[in-house]
Amino acid sequence: MPTMNMLQAINNALDIAMGEDDKVLCFGEDVGSFGGVFRATSHLQEKYGRARCFNTPLVEQGIIGFANGLAAQGSVPVAEIQFADYIFPAFDQIVNETAKYRYRSGDLFNVGGLTIRTPYGGGIAGGHYHSQSPEAYFAHTPGLKIVVPRDPYQAKGLLLASIRDPDPVIFFEPKRLYRAAVGEVPEEDYQLPIGEAEVTKEGTDVTLVGWGAQMEVIDRAVELAEKDGISCEVIDLRTLLPWDQDSVAESVFKTGRLVITHEAPRTGGFAGEIAAAIQERCFLYLESPIARVTGLDTPFPLTLEKEYLPDHLKIVEAIRASVNF
Repeated sequence: MPTMNMLQAINNALDIAMGEDDKVLCFGEDVGSFGGVFRATSHLQEKYGRARCFNTPLVEQGIIGFANGLAAQGSVPVAEIQFADYIFPAFDQIVNETAKYRYRSGDLFNVGGLTIRTPYGGGIAGGHYHSQSPEAYFAHTPGLKIVVPRDPYQAKGLLLASIRDPDPVIFFEPKRLYRAAVGEVPEEDYQLPIGEAEVTKEGTDVTLVGWGAQMEVIDRAVELAEKDGISCEVIDLRTLLPWDQDSVAESVFKTGRLVITHEAPRTGGFAGEIAAAIQERCFLYLESPIARVTGLDTPFPLTLEKEYLPDHLKIVEAIRASVNF
């Protein structure tokens, strides 16, 4: 089985999708001959032509408006927003058009073929305009699906599933793992399920939940916790909308404790939604308060990035506090 980094896995997924279906189009800022700012679309224009992989103007609202129109007419657009921090000019198109198109037309029309790819998160010294994690803004919007892979294998399988899904998907890519995450990825076509979490490690004392780049951070925290004799169960949500409540609740019924972590700020972060839902379902089984380990309620800082990010040391402190409550 070949070894790929996350960028290569994403490129391979796009290649497979474009190769099997002429209706699949890739477009965004600099995605053509340049291959995108991170080179995720390298060689796709060369292989499939300028009509199917092409550059757009630097106007995010226009990119998504154009994508909505294409999808409504039966195309399968894969639109790239160069950084998730720049998705906000397209917020109206995504929230009021993409998410509501099927509903408002009584299913006469839909834009379910649309996938929006965008790199998110910190860890690259990008400052406050190239480091944000805006997933919670969109998780409040019925009609969308939100997918976040943690490694190359997941990235390929989940991206192919997203492109073929009957609903519009925002596919958040953890950019600090683009080249850092390397693993075995099958060359052939495969899909992974949207809406299903994955238990990546079984344990009995505490449940840890995360997604995307935080899964690597969780794994490092778990190594430290297990030296203290704490058995950790680890769950990668993979999909935030819809999120797999049943898998998390089943784990918490067993462990009685829950620690949730994400890079986004604490207030209004998706960890709050998870915590509220799980305490409703698992209240009588909880041995300690549900803990959140998140980014800070400040703009993303450049010089204090390490202090801002929820690293493995902060997570292991939360694990110990939960177990010793």
